[in-house]
Amino acid sequence: MEKMKKEFTTLTLVLIPVAIAINLAIGQLVVALKLPLYLDSIGTVLVAALVGPWAGALTGVLSNVIWTITGWFPQAIAWAGVAAVIGIMAAAFKQGGWLKTWWQSAISGGITGLVAALLSAPIAAYVFGGVTGTGTDVLVAAFRTFGMDMLGANMTQGVVSDPIDKLITFVIVWAVLSALPKRLKARFSDEE
Repeated sequence: MEKMKKEFTTLTLVLIPVAIAINLAIGQLVVALKLPLYLDSIGTVLVAALVGPWAGALTGVLSNVIWTITGWFPQAIAWAGVAAVIGIMAAAFKQGGWLKTWWQSAISGGITGLVAALLSAPIAAYVFGGVTGTGTDVLVAAFRTFGMDMLGANMTQGVVSDPIDKLITFVIVWAVLSALPKRLKARFSDEE
């Protein structure tokens, strides 16, 4: 409980809305371009890496809640738990020293993407009939034409696109962290 309290400093409470705005802005751009990716968790991973798992999880959940409330992506609330897991995993990789190089960040992102795919596919398949209104629907449709059932098509789509999506996300966050001045990074509770 004490660790959770330490994460939520004034600086963290300012960072979370900025990170949510990053998630929403980039996520909406990707949806508008109909790309078979999401890139909607850059802010979540950044907060998790700078601050810790609770703040990262909260950033992910709040991003999905805001997407739902605004109507920009009404079904986003269904994946709020997945967004929280992404934040927790990003913090765990950071604490384990796995965000120090671009290639470690890429591996961390790929693993996180696989976990996200395994958690997300049943939601997409059973709650939304496999159609989520994103660019990944094209991949689901393609896998369905190969004779896969809805869960199989969603799982395959997730295993194909989610690791790539999170790999890109984690490498972007690594680049941002690398560019931040040490003095600024030192102000966050989780920074070494």
